Amino acid sequence: MTLALRDRTNGSSVVRRNGLLIANALVFVVCFVGMVWAGWRVSVEDALQHGQAVESLWGFLTSGDFAEATFENWESEFLQMGAYIVFTVFLFQKGSSESEPMDEESQHDEDPREHADDPRAPWPVRRGGIALVLYENSLLILFAVLFLGSVVGHVIGGAAAYNEEQLEHGGAVVSAWGYLGTSQFWFESMQNWQSEFLVISVMVVATVSLRQRGSSQSKPVAAPTEQTGD
Repeated sequence: MTLALRDRTNGSSVVRRNGLLIANALVFVVCFVGMVWAGWRVSVEDALQHGQAVESLWGFLTSGDFAEATFENWESEFLQMGAYIVFTVFLFQKGSSESEPMDEESQHDEDPREHADDPRAPWPVRRGGIALVLYENSLLILFAVLFLGSVVGHVIGGAAAYNEEQLEHGGAVVSAWGYLGTSQFWFESMQNWQSEFLVISVMVVATVSLRQRGSSQSKPVAAPTEQTGD
């Protein structure tokens, strides 16, 4: 058996066809494991410095601190992508590969209802109705659900961590709903949200003049600066 499994339909390897996903998934796993290990070691060192009982790895994974740190970051990523999906439907940036063309129709604007009789079209396109409405907005719906789920995780974990600290200092505890109204929650959220939109802003502007040969995120190297879109 070869190391790279072959797709019998076109001869390309499974790794080649899914390389972008595999690479990103591997980096995610490595970074996530690294975050868990480093975060646990920080909690152990902090406990020893304060003469407290050392928390087990499982205890750290189920703690409010870990949940807050994890979901706080995830929510900003899902918000960034969801918002960007919406922005690119209506807004333009002249010269950027991240923008739709300004003075011509894009294939992304094509009405899928014109392909209802195409046997190769996805089932919702052929079915029409509410199935098609949901399908043509499914990418945004996915990121909205992931964002809201991450916010819930952030609120629950953040409230637990916040209350633990409050009790240590003789302060009043709050409910998960009450945590939404604290400065702590909004500081944690905004410090991540601002960085995500900063990166996207840089990307949008940078792709006007700068290039990366071979990347789908860049215009062709020989494309004129004013060309908008890929």
